[in-house]
Amino acid sequence: MTIYGAQTAEAPLFDEQARDYDAILVMSFGGPEGQDDVIPFLQKVAGGRNIPAERLEEVAVHYRDFGGVSPINAQNRALIAALEQELAAHDIDLPVYFGNRNWHPFIEDTIRRMRDDGVKRVLTFFTSAFSSYSGCRQYREDIIRASEPIEGAPTFDRLRTFYNHPGFINPMIENTRAAFEQFPSDQREDVQLIFTAHSIPLGMAHNSDYEAQLKEACRLVAEGIGRKDYVLVYQSRSGPPHVPWLEPDICDYLREIGQQGVKQVVMVPIGFISDHMEVMFDLDTEAMQVAEEMGMNLVRAATVGTHPQFISMIRELILERMTENPQRRALGTCGPSHDICPVGCCLPR
Repeated sequence: MTIYGAQTAEAPLFDEQARDYDAILVMSFGGPEGQDDVIPFLQKVAGGRNIPAERLEEVAVHYRDFGGVSPINAQNRALIAALEQELAAHDIDLPVYFGNRNWHPFIEDTIRRMRDDGVKRVLTFFTSAFSSYSGCRQYREDIIRASEPIEGAPTFDRLRTFYNHPGFINPMIENTRAAFEQFPSDQREDVQLIFTAHSIPLGMAHNSDYEAQLKEACRLVAEGIGRKDYVLVYQSRSGPPHVPWLEPDICDYLREIGQQGVKQVVMVPIGFISDHMEVMFDLDTEAMQVAEEMGMNLVRAATVGTHPQFISMIRELILERMTENPQRRALGTCGPSHDICPVGCCLPR
């Protein structure tokens, strides 16, 4: 399978040419928007695997507690509205489309709409700050599979990963500082700083820069608020228990430090750009319940959402691909991520 935005033997990692594009695609995971959507959505996520109905219903409870509505679609629509305003304010005439992997609007329907609108070349923004199979490569695979049966489908390039871009890091510094400010000033030195991100199988982690990028983003945010002591933990693992995933789990870690006497914690969802179900249920519900059981005061920092600096960052990433020899901003020591993924990038082992 040829993957859009992937390197061939002769292709560079960075595109220094000025390109013309007809549209922007915001591509995301998708989520149900009513009780009747929940099980069909979970079956779509399962991808044909024979998962027992009772197991699907266990997961469905997470959504049913919120009326069967995942917040992710509304948040992505808010992001798109903010991006459209940002582009218009800077006289950038590019329509913004929305497509999902697992729910409406499905990516194949969006590609047909683009084709019918006469769109030929598209820049794609994936709603993940970090490189991984599920957060980048799988989206590219989704696009090619959806495009193959559509005659006249546009071609797609992707915007680079932005985990160390100041437009992502600076809002997270601001949000983390605001969380610390909820504690009395004379107690803040004793507040433990915990970053959390979605766990992935070790087989995926070992063939991507996911862990390294997370650690760099955590370091940059902690440094930005003047903290040297912090920890990165993971959440939301799924799949068979015998398959190893990144650890420690946030709830296990909270129990561990609670037993050690830690009473005040700031939790930063560094791995997410908006308050979708993994944040609202896994953190705001489950992790908060554990903290309460342990007698902790746990404050969760906000995600970047539609922060003006974050929306401006997306515009900046778009202009990079439309400009010859662009300046690519990045904080820290790792430099900017590539425009074009290396061969075999993020393939699970």
